[in-house]
Amino acid sequence: MESEVSLAGLGNLALHIILSKLGPAGTVRVSCVSKRLRLSAFEDSLWTEFCAQELHLSTPQDHHGNPAPSFKAAYQLWRQAFAMYPWLLVKRVKRCWDKLEKWLSNNFPEAKATLRRGASESDIQQLETLLKVKLPLPTRLLYRFHDGQELTENERSPTLLGSSLGIIGGYSFYDHLVNVHMLPIIQVIVATRGVISRLRFSSRSRFSSRSNYIAVASSCARNEKLFFLNCTNGQLYVGTNNLFTDGEMIECVPNSLIRSVRDSDGDQQQDAMLLWLEEHGRRLENGIIKVREEENVRSISLFPEAPPLCSTAVTNGVQVRASAVLVPEAADLQDEAQYIFAYSIRMSLSPEGCIINGRTFSSCQLSRRHWIIRANEAIVGEVNAEAVIGQYPLLHPGKDEFVYESCTELSSSSGSVEGSFTFVPGRLADPEGGPFEVEVARFPLQPPDYIF
Repeated sequence: MESEVSLAGLGNLALHIILSKLGPAGTVRVSCVSKRLRLSAFEDSLWTEFCAQELHLSTPQDHHGNPAPSFKAAYQLWRQAFAMYPWLLVKRVKRCWDKLEKWLSNNFPEAKATLRRGASESDIQQLETLLKVKLPLPTRLLYRFHDGQELTENERSPTLLGSSLGIIGGYSFYDHLVNVHMLPIIQVIVATRGVISRLRFSSRSRFSSRSNYIAVASSCARNEKLFFLNCTNGQLYVGTNNLFTDGEMIECVPNSLIRSVRDSDGDQQQDAMLLWLEEHGRRLENGIIKVREEENVRSISLFPEAPPLCSTAVTNGVQVRASAVLVPEAADLQDEAQYIFAYSIRMSLSPEGCIINGRTFSSCQLSRRHWIIRANEAIVGEVNAEAVIGQYPLLHPGKDEFVYESCTELSSSSGSVEGSFTFVPGRLADPEGGPFEVEVARFPLQPPDYIF
């Protein structure tokens, strides 16, 4: 009784501070002690803090974004909507989506607009019933916030414009084009059944009518690329070139990070889907990957933009940036393994121009390329040839980068490429000096810890 009197006798500010330290659950408990505490516990300014701290809400709203009458009501709506889930996991999944949505809003709003409203529990239960699986809790929660992406028929068509809005992103080289989007539940069901049907007669396939694998992401562009979640062990896989002959796939997330997928203590659960999207958000936020615009078409490019995966060298004012990505859907891991890596080369001329022996030139043009290709540390290929993809790029000071993509094949899972370009100051048709070599610093060819 003595502690009750002393607590109730505190000033409003002191009481507010104490309740804010107690958190939502503690505040609800002490609200039963006295009328004064009950009134203080119902103040919306207190619940404004709780919503900001736990849910990062700046306005009172439910998990669908619908307005709520107060922050206290908003908090109650959130707890009711996710009552069956561990609250710490709910907050983590929300942070994951918040980071992705914030980045998309600032950098790629047209892709953000394709995110669907969260799925209902009945939608998820229908998926589980039809496909005879049990989703890990983190993946269930990911779908509760956003049920994949909604792409129109035009956006699914195999054109550059229609294939650019996947929130995972992609790459292109020659006639190979992929851009990965998150599948909504209805397409998860259709795609999973389609894969099972195509693999039905393969004795080596890990897929069957009772498979624990479901398709969760795919390319909406010209080339097929499919990601699958194993609902039993929580790992995420991507199909190789042998996917439809024997179900061959590559793990996308380090196994050591997946934990507690089937534990009753769901607070500690982290399946590959959650880890994968968290890592994707980190890469976007840190500028490791970015939106690229080509011929007025914007998309997320998976070619790294930052070291150590992206190399940079400057020679006589010519800057060359280079990076590569594994192309898992083209890999063949049978017998004599074959790994395909796509690489992106970005070259530009500094605003000061091309400077050779103290002389400045207002342009320079590429004439030849020289590549040294290594598997592990052994040289397995060397290229000396004219042009790049049939072009002789002419660089001017301060203009946009000239970008091109190509690919190379390795029999091992890691290696590197380095080399040089031969340029002439001025133009090839009217050179203003002798040719000079521009370095292309070594860049790695290796499967990353996370495969996208």
